[in-house]
Amino acid sequence: MQSFLEQKYWGNTVQDYGIALGIFIVAVLLILVFKRILLIRLKKWAAKTTSRIDDFLIRGIERSLVPLLYVGAFYIAIQQLTLIPVLAKWVHIFLSVCLTLFAVRVVTALLQFLFVSYLSGQERGEEKTKQVKGIMILVSAFIWIIGLLFLLDNWGVNVTTFVAGLGIGGIAIALAAQTILGDLFSYFVIFFDRPFEIGDFIVVQDKSGTVEYIGIKTTRLRSISGEQLVFSNTDLTNSRVHNYKRMEKRRIVFKFGVTFNTPKDKLALIPELVKKIITDLPDVAFDRSHLLNFGDSSLVYENVYNVLGGDYNLYMDRQQAINLQLFAAFAKEGISFAFPTTTVYLNNNTTTEKI
Repeated sequence: MQSFLEQKYWGNTVQDYGIALGIFIVAVLLILVFKRILLIRLKKWAAKTTSRIDDFLIRGIERSLVPLLYVGAFYIAIQQLTLIPVLAKWVHIFLSVCLTLFAVRVVTALLQFLFVSYLSGQERGEEKTKQVKGIMILVSAFIWIIGLLFLLDNWGVNVTTFVAGLGIGGIAIALAAQTILGDLFSYFVIFFDRPFEIGDFIVVQDKSGTVEYIGIKTTRLRSISGEQLVFSNTDLTNSRVHNYKRMEKRRIVFKFGVTFNTPKDKLALIPELVKKIITDLPDVAFDRSHLLNFGDSSLVYENVYNVLGGDYNLYMDRQQAINLQLFAAFAKEGISFAFPTTTVYLNNNTTTEKI
């Protein structure tokens, strides 16, 4: 038995292989115990809390740390053996790949958690977190490139030449894709500056609609008539955008005219009638009412009030109520709304015809 254990294969005795295998098996059993006892208890504890931090940590342990523990068990076991150069090289490559994958996954998961935690704490956070997917694609791609360069450098590859080549290639790509890169940078402007968000009703030049999707290159709106409007991000950042969703109040100016034969006391009464009608309505604030000018066929009144909200339907409801009450109040006071008329005087100065 002793002679069998002392037999050598590829520079190691059978006993060395047995010790390495035993260490690996023991380490794997300890990892399984850790998963079965500690990890399950941590999950139960996290289920009782509302914090996202513990859920993130447990998910990170389960998806990244546990696989790394298996790699660590393999590394500890392999240290008991004397490896031939070719095998040692492949083991080194395997371990470096595993460590790089672990580091990249941890960094990307951490950044995504920070983005989601920051946005979810804001107003309408659930809608904002949907935009994280677009930006995380770019961030993940950048981190993977850094990880790949680190990996190549660890393998002895001269990454300086590679990076220089990437720089020259990047310049060529940038010149060939200026529009795409412009939209990409505009996406970051929209994401961080927040001129509008998903669900906002915006007007861009002669187009208007509700924001449905904000992508890396385009932003999509649903118009009032039902069709989808697609804008490049650069067009939006270079345009004047009217965001009606964030309107705290709407200033309304409306006019009407009364006939020239309205008595003076009635003319003075009209602003008070308008003020009373508007102040009695909810969600509005009266500003002013004045006899503005003498029109061609009427005495023109200009009236101003504010609707305390940006909802267009609310504005129309209040304006309709004002119009109906004005009609009733003028009928009660004997005041007539003016309509376009033309008076023609004949030569005998005795007959007047109204058209």
